[in-house]
Amino acid sequence: MTQEFSPLIVGIGGTSRAHSTSELAVRCALLAAERLGARTRLIDGALISGLPLYVPGRTERTDDEMAFISAVRECDGVIVASAGYHGSITGPVKNALDLLEDLARDNRPYLDGCAFGAIVSAFGWLACGTTLVTLRSIAHALRAWPTPYGAAFVPEGKVFEQDGTALDAKIGDQIGLVARQVVDFARWRKAGSAI
Repeated sequence: MTQEFSPLIVGIGGTSRAHSTSELAVRCALLAAERLGARTRLIDGALISGLPLYVPGRTERTDDEMAFISAVRECDGVIVASAGYHGSITGPVKNALDLLEDLARDNRPYLDGCAFGAIVSAFGWLACGTTLVTLRSIAHALRAWPTPYGAAFVPEGKVFEQDGTALDAKIGDQIGLVARQVVDFARWRKAGSAI
């Protein structure tokens, strides 16, 4: 019996506030991916908030930028969680995704062939919808495959434990579905490439 492929799923999310709802949402997704047998790597709010502003053509990179680029370069799928600020993704999430321009000339340019799961938390449903559309549009621009399901929720009170365990079963189920679709797609793609 062959061992099942264990894809590497990179979770990107959070804000400059420690343990933000979007960071805990991506932690929740990575926990679900791990339960499905995936390997995971978290790129949290502290890391993305500390990245220098992306400057096209700049060749010097900080250690954090290099670690981020390296993780994404190796991944089989990504899950991005953003808060909805004024109807769109946060500045740190956008800046981190802009940095993926460094992958443009790789053998696998950008996120070509990777599943891309999107999760949004916002204080209104309009911001949830527009932010989710923004993430999915960015996924297309990066040549990724947005999962059919994207999770969006309006947090009411405490939604997660600090490790990412969902306290709201409905939100946990939504995030788990995103994680499952990313992991499944990574496995299907690997199986297809072996043919």
